[in-house]
Amino acid sequence: MRLRFPALLLALPLLFTACATPTAPPAADADARIEALIARMTVEEKVGQLSLYGPADTNIPGNPAANQRNAQREIDDVRAGRVTGLFNNEGLARKRRLQEVAVRESRLGIPLLYGADVIHGFRTIFPMPLAETASWEPGLAERTARAAAVEASADGFRWTFAPMLDIARDARWGRGIEGIGEDPYLGSLFAAARVRGFQGNDLSRGDALLATPKHFAAYGAAEGGLDYNTTDISERTLREVYLPPFKAAVDAGALSMMSAFNEIAGIPSIANPALLRDVLHREWKFQGFVVSDYTADEELIAHGYAADGREAAKQAFLAGTDVSMQSGLYMRELPGLVASGEVPMARLDDAVRRVLRVKQKLGLFDDPFRGLDGAPAAERPSDPATVALARESARRSIVLLRNEDNLLPLKKSGQKIALVGPFASGTHDLLGAWSLFPGQQAPVGIDEGLRAALGDAASLTVVRGSAIDAALPGGIEAAVAAARAADVVVLAVGESERMSGESRSRTDIGLPQAQQDLAEAVAATGKPVVVLLSNGRAMALKGAVRQARAILVTWFLGVQTGNAIADVVFGDFNPSARLPVSFPQTAGQVPFYYAHKRTGRPLPDSDPQMAFRTRYIDATNEALYPFGWGMGYAPVRYDGVALDRDRMPPGGAIEVRAKVTNTGNREAEEVVQLYVAQRAASVTRPVRELKAFRKVRVAPGATTEVDFRLTADELRFLGRDLRPQVEPGAFDLWVGPSAAGGIRKSFVLARE
Repeated sequence: MRLRFPALLLALPLLFTACATPTAPPAADADARIEALIARMTVEEKVGQLSLYGPADTNIPGNPAANQRNAQREIDDVRAGRVTGLFNNEGLARKRRLQEVAVRESRLGIPLLYGADVIHGFRTIFPMPLAETASWEPGLAERTARAAAVEASADGFRWTFAPMLDIARDARWGRGIEGIGEDPYLGSLFAAARVRGFQGNDLSRGDALLATPKHFAAYGAAEGGLDYNTTDISERTLREVYLPPFKAAVDAGALSMMSAFNEIAGIPSIANPALLRDVLHREWKFQGFVVSDYTADEELIAHGYAADGREAAKQAFLAGTDVSMQSGLYMRELPGLVASGEVPMARLDDAVRRVLRVKQKLGLFDDPFRGLDGAPAAERPSDPATVALARESARRSIVLLRNEDNLLPLKKSGQKIALVGPFASGTHDLLGAWSLFPGQQAPVGIDEGLRAALGDAASLTVVRGSAIDAALPGGIEAAVAAARAADVVVLAVGESERMSGESRSRTDIGLPQAQQDLAEAVAATGKPVVVLLSNGRAMALKGAVRQARAILVTWFLGVQTGNAIADVVFGDFNPSARLPVSFPQTAGQVPFYYAHKRTGRPLPDSDPQMAFRTRYIDATNEALYPFGWGMGYAPVRYDGVALDRDRMPPGGAIEVRAKVTNTGNREAEEVVQLYVAQRAASVTRPVRELKAFRKVRVAPGATTEVDFRLTADELRFLGRDLRPQVEPGAFDLWVGPSAAGGIRKSFVLARE
């Protein structure tokens, strides 16, 4: 397939409402300063501003070894102007020294830019991004990103390689834990929120972090869920599903973008001019620069897209990748390519100009030592407000999937509890991936959190029972004995940190067998079981875990894990999170997502066994737990869904109203979701799409009215010519608690 991006300059922006106004262009004096610098620079110094490296004399956290450099070479390169910045480099003293060399000893005095993988916190680790997306509260994500920026900038960092905005619909792919789930609407809201949080309202402030949306684009659509693998999707799917969160990030003011490892339709993203030039710059008017992922430019050779390093550098750079990360390829190859005329000087100057403008906006030319003159992170006291935010974000990320017979919340006294499982004790495997830096607070373990909440700590017995992926001698026997002596079992099972994240694809998305065996043995005692599921992806649950009377998805919750879980388990906090991904029944259903297309042979609800229909012979088509699903401790009832009209005029809107009643005896916090589907169109449409949601509090016994306004513009899709359009016709609309079910209404969009 040949991508047609250049002809589609207006296609994407109209599909999703912009989330914020981009940063204003630099003032004339700043432009003049930058142009004067560029005029004085040699070609090597220009390429230096496009060359980014990890720290010398060490393995770079979170990455494989590549192009390692010693400390003296690092100093020499900075002094010669061959480095634009460093990333994931620990220690303020070294950062200060290198900045002194750059500003005071190099010929032009251009400051370094220090970057880091600040994915879900710096010193204070918050829930992994997918977990936080389960809160369905973009404002919460903005607050945690802001707190992370404050901590990281105080350690000299002014640039983060986040947020990750890859829509992920295949649970086998490990990097979904870093992202925004399966839905482009929900994901776009979180994309904009995290950019605003990292960058604040003024990039020149000392506590602002330059955000880097990644991985551009469609990295999450890797075939087979295999990391770094080929992506082969239609341009329609690319534009309707995978690009909108990136557009939202650009609209929110992002000035750095990271290209992806994967190819799309035979063209690696890092060397794809249709993506990097046509979409990003021409359509979206992106004012920042594009940075490669780690050694991705050099990997064009392994892709079979470039014969050697010279060709790889040329392809990546001319396509629009401005900055090379770690490989050193640009420094080795671009000067010769410019000298031969294969790379125009104008292209080189444009890339340098983009980098220098961002450094200017960050205030580095005015104060290059900002954030480098305080105490290191490890020596600074914790901020109680940030710790409190970590606890709030963690408990707001916990999803209650099942609560048969109201087993939860548990009582704090008069009840014997057996806490069983490989995650029951200790502080291992609680933070998640990308917890890299010194001075990080130790997480609160699950056992520690439960004990602190109990009136009588002696009422809690803790037994591991098994390791994460192996049996323990006598482990099951000890767990069974503890269960028999208890009134209720809290079973803490799931994935280790190293089972989710980059390069952590899995073919089996269930529990390791050792943990499944433990769960079956404990369940066989007949005692009620509460499952605490530590996970970085949607999992296929089976047996005793699937049938447990209560299930809480606890993800990787960060530094306040134990306290947050205790808050929910004992009812001090009423769970309000909802799934941002669909949980399949089996791994054989993935990729699984709610917004799938219809087929010509749909399976009727009245006969799920009908032959020659779209179905499996060994499972139903539905999710085990659908997108948007989650429960609280107060049951709610939906009714009174009404539209103010059943015909929407062209360019008009309809008002949707629903009543949500709390039938319980404690306050409810409900995520009311609005879905829409067009019955027939010139291009087939998904069975439903999320268009809006409201998170509302409802007092016991009270009824709250929730209002939505649905406009004709929100019914746009890409037509046959891949241009946005709205087609008249019949639509179905649902208001409900998830992507499955809900109260259905219909309306007609009238013709002009």
